[in-house]
Amino acid sequence: MAVQAAEVNGRIEMMRGEMKKRGITMYIVPTSDFHESEYVGDYFKARSYLTGFTGSAGTAVITLTQAGLWTDGRYFIQAKQQLKGSEVVLYRMGEEGVPTVEEFVRQNLAQGGCLGFDGRVVNGRSGETYEEIVSGKQGTIAAKEDLAGIIWKERPPFPKHPAFLLGEEYAGEDTESKLKRVREKMKEHKADVHILTSLYDIAWLLNIRGGDIAHVPVVMSFAAVTMEESFWFVHHEVLDDEILRYCAKHRIIIKDYEDIYAYAGSIPGGKKVLLDKRIVNYRICRSLKAEVIAKRNPTELMKAVKNETEIRNIRNAHVKDGVAFTKFLYWLKTHIGKEEITEMSASDYLETCRRNQALFADLSFDTISAYGANAAMMHYASTPETNATLKPEGFLLVDSGGHYLDGSTDITRTISLGSLTREQKELFTAVCRSNLNLAAARFLHGCRGTNLDILAREPLWSLGLDYRCGTGHGIGYFLNVHEGPNAFRWRRPAEEDGDCVLEEGMITTDEPGVYLEGSYGIRTENEILCRKAEKNEYGQFMEFEIITYAPIDLDAILPQEMTARERGRLNEYHKMVYEKLSPYLNAEERDWLRQNTREI
Repeated sequence: MAVQAAEVNGRIEMMRGEMKKRGITMYIVPTSDFHESEYVGDYFKARSYLTGFTGSAGTAVITLTQAGLWTDGRYFIQAKQQLKGSEVVLYRMGEEGVPTVEEFVRQNLAQGGCLGFDGRVVNGRSGETYEEIVSGKQGTIAAKEDLAGIIWKERPPFPKHPAFLLGEEYAGEDTESKLKRVREKMKEHKADVHILTSLYDIAWLLNIRGGDIAHVPVVMSFAAVTMEESFWFVHHEVLDDEILRYCAKHRIIIKDYEDIYAYAGSIPGGKKVLLDKRIVNYRICRSLKAEVIAKRNPTELMKAVKNETEIRNIRNAHVKDGVAFTKFLYWLKTHIGKEEITEMSASDYLETCRRNQALFADLSFDTISAYGANAAMMHYASTPETNATLKPEGFLLVDSGGHYLDGSTDITRTISLGSLTREQKELFTAVCRSNLNLAAARFLHGCRGTNLDILAREPLWSLGLDYRCGTGHGIGYFLNVHEGPNAFRWRRPAEEDGDCVLEEGMITTDEPGVYLEGSYGIRTENEILCRKAEKNEYGQFMEFEIITYAPIDLDAILPQEMTARERGRLNEYHKMVYEKLSPYLNAEERDWLRQNTREI
């Protein structure tokens, strides 16, 4: 339920009361857990509690006289609506003239002021930036207390769900092999210890999954690897006898979750510790006496490159997911206007279709089912208050996915429910062209996502349009739906911030879109697998294989707006979709799919 503006203002005043007791003049509340996870459990949604903004990304900054919320372009419309009437000011990240959080702190922290934050939810690199700013102000940092937790009287419990093993028939590589590869990288960096706090990387390394974040099958834990031993810092109650035997077999020593801080402090000063300061929290970093080698986690790139077993499994998962999605499309297209269907009931039907598939474990994220103007919000979440009734006109945008033991999926389709305007069809066609053009790329090895992003944006840029997000992201194997370091984006970040060479075995989404505030949104998303093409005197050429199988709505396509090559790409894709899915559909669904994957 939406939080009222007066309630938000009251919570901010309570926060200021706690700040005044401690002499804190500015307090930062990011969207983070102790592991810098992208999505967090309810226990960690302090920023949402304070501001009323429920998006998955954002940072709140509270001073004794101001309150601000920073979020990115995916959430501008949503944040504007949810902050309305409160004292919280929206800072639109990346827009001209808008300061970053760090710039705001530098500009507004008074000389001699005290900057506060919970050192467990701020990463080491950001903490160092704040230290530098505060030092220049001759101020102090208060990072030992969670002030939001003090005023949050009905805070949900800390997540502690059962952990379980992911068999090698799914993972494709045992944990001994993975630990050996990590230790080889440690040797390259001359590191004695590697501290690992990314929940995704720990899950991948240990071949263990859990349920501590909604739709992200991870276990709240920390890990440390030496040349001789491995330590897993975890709540003992989430482990069963099978996992205890598994850990003993692989010489993984189990420690209490909170012991990571004492362990970090116990590493002798002469040792070298490899860790990623973008992820490891400030409190751990400040506990260390040992020399820090600040590098990306070796596991990040390792897990981004899927092995042969994972790729085979993922292709199979996408066939099942495509069957589920196509059954949903058939139902929606044949029932719209004949019975009441809402955003939420449509989402529920799609979830049922997925749950009927073999090895289904969970949704890979909360389904975005957005009708009309709601789809202009990239990460819209339908609620009982906003749940729109679908009409036989306009677009329904559905962004969804499933976790299966044999892979995770992420697919978006924008569906014509009836009559469309010429503009809607033109923009739908442009987005389709954008999607297909990127998927058809052939490029020399060494290219990064930044080199290829223009292929997706050009059809929209030529119309004077853009979308305020990346074009695509990596995706984990039965893990987090957003995985790095591979991505498509046109703004190249700093090297350490995640811009990598596209390697064979990487899977990245391809999801251009158009979002017109107050009107509608369009997005078409497939996953594409990077693989080797021919090798010649110019080098190793690379290409993509589309591994998402579901029709793109021909009712919204203007064939005359596409080149012959582009029409050929769409026809080729639809031929593949029919061949992959038709054996698993009933006669009516198969006939419908044949018509909706016809050549144009």
